[in-house]
Amino acid sequence: MVVRIRLARFGCKNRPFYRVLAADSRSPRDGKHLEVLGYYNPLPGQDGGKRMGLNFDRVKYWLSVGAQPSDPVQRILFRAGVLPPPPMLAMAHKGGPRDTRPVDPLSGRPKSSESAENKSDN
Repeated sequence: MVVRIRLARFGCKNRPFYRVLAADSRSPRDGKHLEVLGYYNPLPGQDGGKRMGLNFDRVKYWLSVGAQPSDPVQRILFRAGVLPPPPMLAMAHKGGPRDTRPVDPLSGRPKSSESAENKSDN
């Protein structure tokens, strides 16, 4: 059984709310799960930030036994400081060849190598 850490959608129309779950990869998105690990609310609160709560001990346990996080959960766990930044490559343009420059995970922009070239020239 392959275990995935993924989001299950709750809430109503235009007001999503997600639970972070450990679930079998073959079960449907909102179906049977093994354990609830936390929540994520993408709508800004009164302070203007997105709200989330995670049980870090259980998340680390599931990762240690081989659970694979989905892409959105991987970004959430990176922002929480549990995982290293995911490998990202920039696209030159839609449908075009991939740009091999590394991407800053927080801003999503390609990292400029100009500063590195200028340092090597001096």
